Amino acid sequence: MLTRKQYELLQFIDRRLRATGVSPSFDEMKDALGLRSKSGIHRLITGLEERGFIRRLPHRARALEVMKLPENMQAPSRPAPVPSNVVKGPFDARARRAVPENPAPREAVEIPLFGRIAAGTPIEALSDPSRTIEVPAAMLGSGEFYALEVSGDSMAGAGIYDGDTVILHRQDTADNGAIVVALVDNEEVTLKRLHRKGGSIALEPANPAYETRIFGPDRIKVQGQLVGLIRRY
Repeated sequence: MLTRKQYELLQFIDRRLRATGVSPSFDEMKDALGLRSKSGIHRLITGLEERGFIRRLPHRARALEVMKLPENMQAPSRPAPVPSNVVKGPFDARARRAVPENPAPREAVEIPLFGRIAAGTPIEALSDPSRTIEVPAAMLGSGEFYALEVSGDSMAGAGIYDGDTVILHRQDTADNGAIVVALVDNEEVTLKRLHRKGGSIALEPANPAYETRIFGPDRIKVQGQLVGLIRRY
């Protein structure tokens, strides 16, 4: 038997997974349940996990799967599948941002398409209002988004290859372990996984041929967090 808060949280997680395919963040869960701290969410998730209602997916931050629902909770119909040219990689559960509780039906949305990530070129310098790309609305949530063309194979281990188009939520902070566009020393832009280690920030590639680079926090500016990827065949 679930407590009222466990029931509300399970319902919220299930609704979000069915709408977007991605678990809500702890902050989103906290706000949805009106709690003051994320520690309460941790306890509720642990309780749901112990009762077999959810499970945490290994090696993926913020990744939850609903295993079952109480008999009095009716599961809504699942949304239409995302088009086949949209690639879901291991970054999805970390990177996807919030969507409105009751989003209006949309099939595709136009967002700015910037150039290829290149050393010495801040994102703002790549902006070209004449170039846009249509992406499935299901990939996006609230906020501002843009797309970048990937150059190189430093993130191949995360399923991101040369020539792919990555979709990013414009923001200046990011979840620990998320794949981000980072501006280094106001000069170099790179797509890497971000890890905070004590007072330092590590930019980690997903290819053993490249080295992880460590910086002081004042040298790194996050310019966007990965939410999805589009590949043309």
